[in-house]
Parts: sequence; C-alpha cells; structure tokens
Amino acid sequence: MRVLLVGAGGVGSAAVAIAARRTFFETMVVADHDPDRAARAVAGHGDRFVAAQVDASSADAVAALCREHRITHVLNAVDPRFVMPIFDGAFAAGAHYLDMAMSLSHPHPSRPYAETGVKLGDDQFAVADRWAAAGRLALCGIGIEPGLSDVFARYAADELFDEIDEIGVRDGANLTVEGYDFAPSFSIWTTIEECLNPPVIWEADRGWYTTEPFSEPEVFDFPEGIGPVECVNVEHEEVLLIPRWVKAKRVTFKYGLGDEFIEVLKALHKVGLDSTAPVSVRGVEVSPRDVVAACLPDPATLGERMRGKTCAGTWVTGTGRDGRPREVYLYHVVDNEWSMREYGHQAVVWQTAVNPVVALELLATGAWSGTGVIGPEALPPRPFLDLLTGYGSPWGIQER
Repeated sequence: MRVLLVGAGGVGSAAVAIAARRTFFETMVVADHDPDRAARAVAGHGDRFVAAQVDASSADAVAALCREHRITHVLNAVDPRFVMPIFDGAFAAGAHYLDMAMSLSHPHPSRPYAETGVKLGDDQFAVADRWAAAGRLALCGIGIEPGLSDVFARYAADELFDEIDEIGVRDGANLTVEGYDFAPSFSIWTTIEECLNPPVIWEADRGWYTTEPFSEPEVFDFPEGIGPVECVNVEHEEVLLIPRWVKAKRVTFKYGLGDEFIEVLKALHKVGLDSTAPVSVRGVEVSPRDVVAACLPDPATLGERMRGKTCAGTWVTGTGRDGRPREVYLYHVVDNEWSMREYGHQAVVWQTAVNPVVALELLATGAWSGTGVIGPEALPPRPFLDLLTGYGSPWGIQER
C-alpha cells in the first residue's frame, strides 16, 4: 500500500504519528500547500514518509502527484471545500480514496429550514456507479464523526438490536484551553460550515428534512467524568450515511457546543464573517471565514494548553435481542493528557486521525474491502472495533 495523505495540519500530522507505529504500508507521501508544514509533519518518523507540495484545489495536481509516487490510496485530511478535487484526482490516477468529511451541502433555495437542497455527499454519491464500475473504493466519512460513530451504528444493528427506534450521534467534551477566551479545538472553517448550515434529520416515514441551527437542545450525560452537556442539532454526515445501510426509524446528530460557542457562531453569521464568498479589502480579495480562521490559534498548537477529555459516540434506542426495550451509548473517549504524552497531538485531532489509519490497515489486510462510494456502516464493524482497541485506544458501551 502506497498512501498519499493530503493535508499536514492537525489531523494530518496526527495521522502520520499514528501510522508511523504500524507496518501495513510501504510509503506515505504527506502533501500540503505549504511544503514546510509537510516537512515538519514527517520529520523524525522514518524514511517511509515523504513530504511534498500540492494544490488541493486542483484534481490534476492531485492526480499527477499520485502517478509520480505510484499511489494506491489517497487519504484526504483537509477541510471539506477540497473534497471534490481530491476525490476526482484520486479517481483519475486510478487510486482508492478515503476522507473524513464529505462534499459540501447547499441549502434549499426557498425552504432551507424545512427541506434539503444538495445534501452532504450528494456530489460523491452521484458518481458511485463510475467508481464501482472501475473496481475502486471511495470510503467516505471515516474520521471519528462521521466514521467511528457510523461503525457503532452498524455494530448496534448487527449485534445488539432487533429493531432500532433512533440512532443519535452525540458529541461532547469538558476540554478547556488555558490562556484564550475563545479557541476552538478543531478547524473553525469546518465548524462554522456544519454548525450554521441547516441540520438534517432522518425519519423512516418522512426521509431527510431540515430544521433550524442549534434546535432541539437536550442535556446528554457523557461518560468517564465528562458529565452532562447540552447538545443541539448540527448538520453532519452520519444522518446522510447511516440510513443508507442501517435500518432505523430516526437518525439525528447533536453536538455539545456550549452557550458561549453558539453565541460566537451566531455573531459571526450576523455580521457576515461566516461567508466564504470573497470580499474586497483595500484592493485585496479575501474570504471572511478565512480571516476568522487566521485570527484564531491553530488547533494543532493548543495541546499543551488543553485539559480534559473529548467523547464521540452513538446513542441507540429500540428493541434488544431479547425482545425488551434497550438503550445504549457506544462511545470513544480520549484524554488530552494521554494523547499529548503518547503522541504529541491534542485529543480532538488525534481522535479524528486514528480512525482512517485503522481503516487503511483493514484495507491493506483485506479485512475490509469494497467498491463504489460507501460509508463506514457499509462494512463489518467488528474488525474495525477490534483493531481500534489494538491501537491502544479502546471503545466503550454503556447501558442506559
């Protein structure tokens, strides 16, 4: 296996540190628009890693780099605005493809808070037949959420439930960052995108529909000392992926943002700073959202100042195998102190990065295989969960 990892930011750099301890691949080319950042990501990890420069907005550039290095698998670790050129570049070069976020959505033009427009992943699913016909795999949404959360959904359906009423992905943390009034632990560009777009809900008798951002608040009690966190509806890939392969009456995604974070996002939206459309500032064209990102600290650099844990998981209700009502929460917790000590990367980016590396290893060994454009829930969950534990990062299950 010869891997092209596009993006040497927080998640990409964490993926390098994780993969460096595994033997399943021959070469990993780590490419970024900033060659110095790519060089820093691979430094000290051995001669299987090669730094390169790439324009992630160019499918031709991605394809050329794949051909140059005889790449078999492309792992996309940049924000979702670059999904389609990397996805198309991998296909053009004859490579398989993995990402952690799918192609962008576009709200319904007249009823954004009732009906879906272009949904997350629609642009990729539109060419699924072409990938299948070519015998190639595009495994989409294989980070933590989406990713492990989808694996949990499939595991619950396969092994825990006869009938599922609701699959609800729930994400919360008690992380703090010392020295900053406001410092998101993940890409603010992506966070703005998913939090301010209309959230999507799936219901079996209605299909996909949308609601208002931050709607339906609920307090969810997270395990391992994190405790109760208020969670709200947010747009996320799981709601678009899980119903395609797992039978459930309802699928939702709610994120524990906190009142302060929500108010900041609302303020950014109110003054137009969430926009990606360039504006002219003293003769220079800039995207307001890129300015916001540039003004905030790089999440990858916050690990030494972060304290606490982050939890991602899937809450499932329905009828258990014994015919009685059952409610479980399948989850994965990472303590920032542990991830910094063991890998030198903060908890949120490490938790995201470990899952595509596990998936690549399963593809290398043949434990996972497939063609076309699919999500993680299309594949058997047990090999993934077993190998994740083998990476020293066990998952848990809580009866509720």
